[in-house]
Amino acid sequence: MGIGLTEGLLIVAIVTLLFGGKKIPQLGKTLGESIKGFKEGLNEKSSAQTEKSKDQKDT
Repeated sequence: MGIGLTEGLLIVAIVTLLFGGKKIPQLGKTLGESIKGFKEGLNEKSSAQTEKSKDQKDT
């Protein structure tokens, strides 16, 4: 079950009405930066856990 063409266009129309055409690129940039930060945080946590498990195996 995915979003069809009609549903996608309806969502775009509602977002445009709510935020206006000038704010949409700014919202996209902010969303992209947020996703990037989230992924970096996950990678840091994952690498920290890997290092911690390696340290525990060494002792």
